[in-house]
Amino acid sequence: MHRRDFLKLVFTSLALNKIPTQLFAQETPAVAVSEGKDYAEITRACISALGGMNRYVKKGDVVVVKPNIGWDRKPEYAANTHPIVVKTIVEECLKAGAKIVKVFDNTCNDPRRCYENSGIAGILKDLKGVELKYTESERFKDVKINGVFLKNWEIYEDALKANVFINCPIAKHHGLTGLTLGLKNMMGIMGGNRGYIHREIEDALADLNAFIKSHLVIIDATRILTNHGPQGGNLKDVKVLNKVIASRDIVAADAYATTLFNLKPQDISTTVVAYKRGLGEMNLNKIKVLKL
Repeated sequence: MHRRDFLKLVFTSLALNKIPTQLFAQETPAVAVSEGKDYAEITRACISALGGMNRYVKKGDVVVVKPNIGWDRKPEYAANTHPIVVKTIVEECLKAGAKIVKVFDNTCNDPRRCYENSGIAGILKDLKGVELKYTESERFKDVKINGVFLKNWEIYEDALKANVFINCPIAKHHGLTGLTLGLKNMMGIMGGNRGYIHREIEDALADLNAFIKSHLVIIDATRILTNHGPQGGNLKDVKVLNKVIASRDIVAADAYATTLFNLKPQDISTTVVAYKRGLGEMNLNKIKVLKL
């Protein structure tokens, strides 16, 4: 529709006190999938396919890049987001003009060991404009979420204040939810007794992701953990795929990543509930897959 025709339709509709639904029709969600052994290159390819980082990050923005750094595991064990994927995302944010890029995770194991052994601390240490810190208890703020299960919770201040939130999990098995992907990676911004939310994990994650939305989701599938997740520890459980997946739609990203495990989106209850709550698209036939 040409701009002139669009404006005419808007003004006519306003005069009639009726806005046509086609004006607000949502675009088909896109999932970019790139494969190759150069992890920096395939990460940049996914970002580029979705419009480039300039589409999400503007000059002067404070950006949070939230990887999984939760476990005291080296990169080859596929428990944490690959350090090269993390570094590439951070670099793209800085190139787009970010004032500062904050990288953190509320870890499950000792934070110092997690940050170091994941390889993320080492690979980011020489980058200017990057803040990589352990989470601090006094910076978790109790906020009203007013969700189905979560009425209020302690959320990390940096996540609350960021202009842009980029969610970059690793794709892996999880003993309770089947898989842990973008939706579940958000637990790393939560404080308090996180074990409590496992009582109603599907609604809790939907509540959290409705409250703090990811502007961009980049899933590390360079190697995936196929069993004994989320911590892993046995290389026999690791499958090398050399892939990165990205989408603006967190449910679509998780839905596609599910297929890497020979599963269907409807097999993962957290994905199903998020879809039913209107957080994104899980039907693969309604998702535009861009294979690069």
